[in-house]
Amino acid sequence: MRVVCIVEGDGEVAALPILLRRVAEWRTPEMYPDVPIPIRVHRDRFLNREEEFRRHLLLAAAKCGQDGWMLVLLDADDDCPARLGANILQRAQAIVPHQRVSVVLANREFEAWFIAAAPSLSGHRGFIFDPQDHTDPETPRDAKGWVKARMASRSYGETTDQPGFTARMDLQQAYSRSRSFRKLCSEWDHRVAGR
Repeated sequence: MRVVCIVEGDGEVAALPILLRRVAEWRTPEMYPDVPIPIRVHRDRFLNREEEFRRHLLLAAAKCGQDGWMLVLLDADDDCPARLGANILQRAQAIVPHQRVSVVLANREFEAWFIAAAPSLSGHRGFIFDPQDHTDPETPRDAKGWVKARMASRSYGETTDQPGFTARMDLQQAYSRSRSFRKLCSEWDHRVAGR
């Protein structure tokens, strides 16, 4: 199965293929996804300029082929993931009605999934998790800042740490604690496994 992704950050360009391969191994071990380098967009231009939106979707559709799956993964930031995701999906389906398309918005940022799986990341890449910290993973407005504040004597780098944490995080922990991560898994199950 070919999975063509549209993402907004350099960190996601490297991390999302790792994550999708891990999700595949976890949810559908009989399938190996072909995940090319994601298409990177500027969120505001992608969402607010119809010609940009259309161009990137048509590019993803061309890379996808007839049997592939298109995944748009963006940070929700301050938007409601369900409302904005449904709006983006409706717009996308009008442009590429012949493609399987999913839209997932990480609530609030991709790093919220690291907060959800924080116990499994403790001690990795200088990240220190306090077991007394019961932060709701989808609450911090600045999830990157939350992760950065817990890095012992070093900074958090999206392009280096995001793929490293993605390769290490406990997917079941993220699934249990993050509704937006469950949405990603649900889309995988529906679009790839046909469940």
